[in-house]
Amino acid sequence: MSDPVVPVAIGPDGANTVLLEKAVVEGGAVVGAREEAKGLIWVGGPNDFPAELPASVEWVQLPAAGVEDWFAAGVVERFPHIRFTSAAGAFAASVAEHALTLLLAGVRYLPEHLRADRWRQQDFFPHVGSLRGKTVTIVGAGGIGRALIPMLTPLGAHVIAVNRSGRPVTGHGIPDTVETVSADQLGKVWSRTDHVVVAAPATAATHHLIGADALSRLKPSSWVINVARGPLIDTDALVEALRRGAIGGAGLDVTDPEPLPDRHPLWSLPNAIVTPHDSNPPQLRLAAFADHVAENVRRFVAGEELLAPIDPARGY
Repeated sequence: MSDPVVPVAIGPDGANTVLLEKAVVEGGAVVGAREEAKGLIWVGGPNDFPAELPASVEWVQLPAAGVEDWFAAGVVERFPHIRFTSAAGAFAASVAEHALTLLLAGVRYLPEHLRADRWRQQDFFPHVGSLRGKTVTIVGAGGIGRALIPMLTPLGAHVIAVNRSGRPVTGHGIPDTVETVSADQLGKVWSRTDHVVVAAPATAATHHLIGADALSRLKPSSWVINVARGPLIDTDALVEALRRGAIGGAGLDVTDPEPLPDRHPLWSLPNAIVTPHDSNPPQLRLAAFADHVAENVRRFVAGEELLAPIDPARGY
């Protein structure tokens, strides 16, 4: 007897779904109508998500890694009997690469090099640094953090990975020298930290995770990189630290508020690098999401644990 056919729908109607249709088939399911589907791949936002779903739907795949907007809209809570998964990890390589770019740009003093209109070698020499022998603390050692570690360690950096549980971070390309610390011990690592990369989910517990206290305990040469969500850093405290030279600088792909308003101090501070939340640009995003969908469809059909399950109690 052949295995039963598992129908998976894609929405909203009218979306460009060619790659996702291929992913569903590669995962071992068939693309079906929503009325009969067991799974739903959603590529829209929370505001256009259906108010009701057919009783047949058991699983919904959301398109975003960060799902705070979905909780704010009440989508996950509205369907307590359905398993929801996020795209956490799908875009990790691209975002990690961007984080490394921001960090290296700061450490190598590139903002001032790019502003220069004359030869200023002697001015720049004292400020140009290296990651070799430095300790980089990654706050939020999920998909992005795990992708970033193998990029940092060949450069000679020591990594402190901070996660919720404190369980050792392991995996392909992650060396045994990586130190793992639980989130409740974060305050104890600042004195040993040279640079910080923020890659944690946005929840009530992580709001302003990096504030005035943490910034005051970092070094005058420390760079703070945020590729997660803007509210994880207290913007006012960050601006003050940058103005005083309390830290070396900040590389921000996300800000609070976002979009960052014109004439905001972060635009003009010489030790701030701001990119407009483009660490995961559209031309890279859909293909990466399709790979994530194919693997989750395969797991769904096989009855295996799904990638990036959303825990309503935790909010991500």
